Amino acid sequence: MGNACGAEQLDNWHTCTRRLWWRLTFFAGRIQFHNFMKAHQTIAAILTLLCGASLGHTAPASENWDNNCTKCHGDDGKGQTKAGRKLQLKDYTDAKVQADMTDEEMTKVITEGVKDKAGKEKMKAYQSELTADEIKDLVAYVRKFKG
Repeated sequence: MGNACGAEQLDNWHTCTRRLWWRLTFFAGRIQFHNFMKAHQTIAAILTLLCGASLGHTAPASENWDNNCTKCHGDDGKGQTKAGRKLQLKDYTDAKVQADMTDEEMTKVITEGVKDKAGKEKMKAYQSELTADEIKDLVAYVRKFKG
């Protein structure tokens, strides 16, 4: 019969296409897939997973805090690092400090950054580095410092 469909099999299109699409041929120790549709589906699935993983990845708030905030605010949120003392940062473990900050204000600060009166950057903006959900989670993370 061979690998291709013969004229006698044209009547049975389903059998013919199944044979072409699903048959594996072993040649010189290599597997050759005649199922091009399956190969394309597999490639599409892999690309979807890769793109989805990279585009949809959101880091936990603790990871974002460690990577972006601890240099100035410290691990504990007290702002007692060298940079934090220089910038006179607020102590996020202080209940009064927490009460005076709204979630909207914190979101704006994280998103847009902070500049002093002269326009010099005191804190960089993170809107290009963090998603809106990551910023929201970071605000909730800061709220947990309250003593």
